[in-house]
Amino acid sequence: MTILVTGATGGYGSAALEELKTLVPQDEIFALARSEEKAATLREKGFQVRIASYDDPESLEKAFAGIDRLLFVSGSEVGSRKPQHQNVVDAAKKTGVSYIAYTSFNKADTSTSPLAEEHAYTEQAIIESGISHTFLRNNWYLENELPLIQSALKSGKFVHAGGEGKAGWTLRSELAKLGARAVSGKFDFPAVLEVGNPLMTYQQLATAVESATGSELEVVDADVATASQFLQDNAGMPQKVADMVAGSQSIVKSGSLAVEPSDIEKYLGRSFLSVEESVQQLLEK
Repeated sequence: MTILVTGATGGYGSAALEELKTLVPQDEIFALARSEEKAATLREKGFQVRIASYDDPESLEKAFAGIDRLLFVSGSEVGSRKPQHQNVVDAAKKTGVSYIAYTSFNKADTSTSPLAEEHAYTEQAIIESGISHTFLRNNWYLENELPLIQSALKSGKFVHAGGEGKAGWTLRSELAKLGARAVSGKFDFPAVLEVGNPLMTYQQLATAVESATGSELEVVDADVATASQFLQDNAGMPQKVADMVAGSQSIVKSGSLAVEPSDIEKYLGRSFLSVEESVQQLLEK
C-alpha cells in the first residue's frame, strides 16, 4: 500500500505525515511538495517526496503514479480551487488512486456560506470520479483565534464580532491526526464526517481561555470594524489582515459552523483535546 499526503509542507499536511508514520511503515508514505526547495525538510525527515502543483495536471499525474490512497488537503488559494481541485481529482482517477480523504467544510453540500462553494464542487467531483472517499468536513481551526486570544490576554478584553454564533474550535494538529487515520487504511471511515469539537460561542471560548490561563477577561461583542481595530491595536496587525481575521468571526456569527460533530471518538480512538487544553498548547508554542 502507498499513501500520498498533499499540502505536505503546510501545518495540516506536516502534522498528518507525523501521525501517519506511527500507523504505517514510513516507506509506504509519500509527501507532495510544490518545489524541491520546499521538499528539502521533508526529505531530511525521511519522507519520499513527489513534486507537483495543483495548477499542473501533468505533474500531478506523475506524482500520483503508483499511489493507492490520497490525503487531499484543500488548496489555500480561495477563488482558484475549483480548477485546481478538479486537476487533483482527474489525476487521481487517471492513475488509479483507490481512496481519497478530502479536507472539506461543514455541511459543504448544503451550507450557504461562501466558503462552502469550492468544497461542495470538489466533493461532487470526487463523487463523480467513482473513487471511494471520506469527506472530512472540518470546523474552525482554533489557530484562527490565536491573535484574538493573545490580544485578550494582553489587554484584559476579549473583543469579537462573532455574536452568539457557535463553532467547534479544534487544533489543526488534532484534525490532521484524524485525517492520517482515515487515509491509513487501518480503520473503517464513513463517506462523510462532520468534524470538530462540541459547539461553543465566543463567550464560552473566552471562558475556556480564562480557565486555561487563570486570567479574567471582559467579553465585548462588537462589530467587525471594532474587532479589527482591537486586533490592530493589540496584535500589531496591519488593517487588511485584521479586517480579514475579524471578518472571519462574522462567519461564525452567521451560523455556518454551528454543525454538531460526528462521533469523533469512534474514529480517532479518543475525543479531540478540549478547547481549554488546546489553548494551553497553543500558548506554549
